[in-house]
This record gives sequence, C-alpha cells and structure tokens, in this order.
Amino acid sequence: MSQESFNSEASSTNTTATTSTAGQDPSSQSSPTDRSEKIQSAIQSLSSITPIPPSILSSQNPVFALLHDPEISSQVTSLLRHPDSGAGDNQLCRWFYDTFQANAPQLQLLVLRFLPIIAGLYLSRIPQRKPLAGFEAVLLALYAYETTTRNGQAITVNIPNLSNSSIYHETKDSTKNMSSELNIAVISPSLEPHGTVRSTRRARIVGVALELYFSKIANIPLDSKIDFCEFCELWAGQDGDVYKENDVVVIEEKEEEVKEEKNDVVEETDKEEGNEEKNDVVEETDKEEGNEEKNDVVEKTEKEEVKEEKNDVVAKEKVEKKEGRIDLPWELMQPVLRILSHCLMGPQKDEKLFEAACGACRCLYARSLHDINSKAILATGSLLKLSKLAKVSTKEIDYTEIKFTSVISLSISR
Repeated sequence: MSQESFNSEASSTNTTATTSTAGQDPSSQSSPTDRSEKIQSAIQSLSSITPIPPSILSSQNPVFALLHDPEISSQVTSLLRHPDSGAGDNQLCRWFYDTFQANAPQLQLLVLRFLPIIAGLYLSRIPQRKPLAGFEAVLLALYAYETTTRNGQAITVNIPNLSNSSIYHETKDSTKNMSSELNIAVISPSLEPHGTVRSTRRARIVGVALELYFSKIANIPLDSKIDFCEFCELWAGQDGDVYKENDVVVIEEKEEEVKEEKNDVVEETDKEEGNEEKNDVVEETDKEEGNEEKNDVVEKTEKEEVKEEKNDVVAKEKVEKKEGRIDLPWELMQPVLRILSHCLMGPQKDEKLFEAACGACRCLYARSLHDINSKAILATGSLLKLSKLAKVSTKEIDYTEIKFTSVISLSISR
C-alpha cells in the first residue's frame, strides 16, 4: 500500500453497512489537529513499551512507517505471544485499547494490523483457563466501534430473482410480498451492544472484529494476512496436506523431481564406470567395497537421524494443532472465509501469501468434512477449486475471443 492511499484512507469516512440507515463513523468527529496530537501521544506511549527507531519518529508519517516496519512488527508480535500477554494489566493490550479508542483512522489501522494475532491467541488460550481480560477489552472495543458505525443494523444484499428472465425484468413495485423478501440475503446480522464477553457471544464478537478487519484488508500489510492464515490452520486442528496431493501442479513438480533424480543417478553411474575402466580392477574393487560399506553405514545413520527429526517436527505440529483447535460456528467461519478469499484471489499477488491461504483452506476443508458442516464444505471446497484454477491457468482466458477454425457450420432455417 502506498503512502498516498494510506493518507486518503485516513481522511475518508468509514462506512461498512449497506443498509438503508447507517451510523456515523466516530472517527469523523475529531479534527486533524486532535488526530495529530493523538498520534504523537500514542507513539510516545508505545516507545515506553518497545523501542522505536529514531528514523520512524522523525519520518513525515510515523504511523505509516510503524505499520510497515518489520522490526516493530516482530517486537510487538513477540510481546503478544508471551504467555501472560492477555491479562487485564498488560501494557500492550492497554495501548491497543486506548489507541483504537482515539478514533484516528491511521491508528485504528495500526491496531487492526495485529488483530489476527490477538484473536488467534485469544481463541486458542480459552481452554487453558488463563486470564484474557486484555484481549477481550480490545475485541470489545472493535465490536463497539462496528456497532456504532453500522448503527446496529444488519448488512444485507439483494439477490436477483431467478424466476425472472433477467435482472432487467425486476419489478419496482413498492408492495412487498414473500417472494421479494426471500431475495434479501443477510451477510451480517444486526448487532447488539455488549459490555462483556460470554461463551455464547464470543464467536459473534470475534467475527464482527474480523469483519472490520476485512473491510480494511486492502490496506493491511502482507505479514498480517499470513499470520491470519497460520492461525486458521491452528484453529482447524486438522491436517490438510492430504488434499494437496490432488493438486495437478504438485504432481507435476514431483514427477519432474523424480526425473531429475533418475538423470543424476544415470550420470553418476556413467562416471563411476569410466573411472573403474581406467584404474586397476583388483585395487579398485577392494577399496570400493570397504568405502561403500562405510558410506552405507554413514548414510543410513544420517537418514535415520533426518527421519527422526522430521517425525519429531510432525508430531509437535500435530500436538500444536490439536491444542489450538477451536469451535468454528458459521458466524465465525463466514468472515474467516472472506479474508481467505481475498488472500487467494485478491489484486495483490504474493506467492507466500497464496501458499499460506491454500494451506489454511485445506485444513479448514478437512475440518469441515470432519464436522460434516455442509455450508463450510461447500465454501472451503470452492476456495480450493479456485486456488487450483489460479495455479494451473498461467494466462487469462478471454471468453469473448472468436476462435479461428477451418470448419464452416451452416444452419438452415425453414
């Protein structure tokens, strides 16, 4: 994201609801002078928590520099991943809460950049019975902001009536009947104000926070999206590598690797045969037998050690996935799938982000099959098919292009 787009995003008014009545954005009530003072105070308070380089403090847009600085992001991420980071007296959580409540769009975007880590750690640590009041305060601040912005209204979309010949045959009658009401799809239900996080509200509050994250995802750095994809794999608690084997690209890559290995083996055998013909047969056979036995023993031990290390890593990953497994109701799954769809098919193409999103979709697809969740199976399966099409198709297909052929087809009308 460029600095100009970041500034324009900060000056624009945020409207996320597409209903007939929408609330006013709280961030539009403060003047530019107040926003600059809030930004300076927020950066000074953050410098007391983690060191900030002087180059960022002296830059023309320090919030933009903080948003895209990898060192600051890694420092804040390490502080968030501390075992006691979610407590109510945590300074970093307090800073996130106060910074977002400042109602400065640039600062709010900086807080949203770390939302995947906050939500991921919060949902994963709930079974551990640890104090998480700090994380809950930040999530409630995001939920209250979205509730105020949308005025508590639901986000809906009108679906064309498939019984008509086309969308141009839609009637504009003011009278409402059952058929017209059925064509309205609710993307996000109406919001009610909540001051605490209960087990029955937890998924809804986190889901609304992720909806706010999705509304700003075009201005979010790539590292934040990759963190989100990694937490999706952790939340799923299932191994999705099984469905990776069906990918055409992966199969072709494996075939090429096998061919290269065969060619290397043939070249090595040709070289060895040429060397054996040049040297004495008796001395070479004796030495080679002894060296081959030693090399075989060394190679076997090395392979066994590598296999053991790989097995240990796989076992640890499986344990971590099982420990991070959470409930995935549809009110939480829906914004997760929207974010993953942007990571897969968004305008900003990045190979690392694409692979992370594919891995998250495979794990969620395996989890959906395990839970026999028909909605989630359809959605995650569709994302997997789209990702495979994006991998296979190297060039865009123009369906309006006229194909040239030597066969002429004639139609006779009677």
